[in-house]
Amino acid sequence: MAIDVKQIGEKVERESAVLAKVRSEIEKVIVGQEYLIERLMAGLLCNNHVLIEGVPGLAKTLSVTTLARTIRASFQRIQFTPDLLPADLIGTLIYNPRSGDFSTKKGPIFANIILADEINRAPAKVQSALLEAMQERQVTIGEESHPLDDPFMVLATQNPIEQEGTYPLPEAQVDRFMLKLKVTYPSKEEEKVILQKMASSAPRTDVDAVIEPTDILRLRALADEIYMDEKVEDYIINIVQATRTPKDYGLDIESLILYGASPRASIYLAMASRAHALLQGRGYVTPQDVKSIGMDVLRHRVIITYEAEAEEKTSEDVVTAIFDNVPVP
Repeated sequence: MAIDVKQIGEKVERESAVLAKVRSEIEKVIVGQEYLIERLMAGLLCNNHVLIEGVPGLAKTLSVTTLARTIRASFQRIQFTPDLLPADLIGTLIYNPRSGDFSTKKGPIFANIILADEINRAPAKVQSALLEAMQERQVTIGEESHPLDDPFMVLATQNPIEQEGTYPLPEAQVDRFMLKLKVTYPSKEEEKVILQKMASSAPRTDVDAVIEPTDILRLRALADEIYMDEKVEDYIINIVQATRTPKDYGLDIESLILYGASPRASIYLAMASRAHALLQGRGYVTPQDVKSIGMDVLRHRVIITYEAEAEEKTSEDVVTAIFDNVPVP
């Protein structure tokens, strides 16, 4: 096994240059936000979707748009509004009176990278139209199903739910997102650089496309090869189990948890940990990789009780308690 790990490490070293190119292009436009950039790249490596939450003005949309520009792939930005219809998203059937037939008009969902901007400003009917595309990688219009191109990735932004004009996302849809990121304000030093760079009538937002879809598929295959020891696998299982039966792990937080994380959380945590290791330039996963990315995988999968809300506890408090108490291998 040691030989395999060494070979994987050599592959990771060779491919790190490709990932470094993507990062450097994004950093031409985005100041700071290393956490956000790294997690977006992790989602890309895992062939999965990412939900980004933060107040307006934190470069959420700009970060996604910039990432898309570094890839030679099709990109669509969809602005979610209260009057958006499912047909505006997936497409519809158009009747041709001359022939008497219906033809399919595909919607903007038929692209490699989708930016679902302010996703929680559209009602549940529209949000649920994304479910089939996100899970089955296909869209059904009328009686016909149309496969989506590979890669296919939904990067959604949302404002905090307390803000006016927002709708809560259905649990089934939130669970389709591999990662839920919380973007915070930049530091004082970063904000000064942002001011110097962007406070102009024509701020610089040009980046070069440096990778092809074939490069992404190759990097994904490498991420799947990243070595994970059985002890790390057990650590992941213990963390997810602790969200369901916290008493078994010496945690007195059962009254705070309504629903624990599903097996999808275990799968996504393992995949995300491998991607995190690859982004760090390693061919093997450590428990620290699991800890580093675990909050982003679990924060939207642990549903808290009304009692927890009354005590002003959040799902993040519950996940933090679990990571603090589950023994690290």
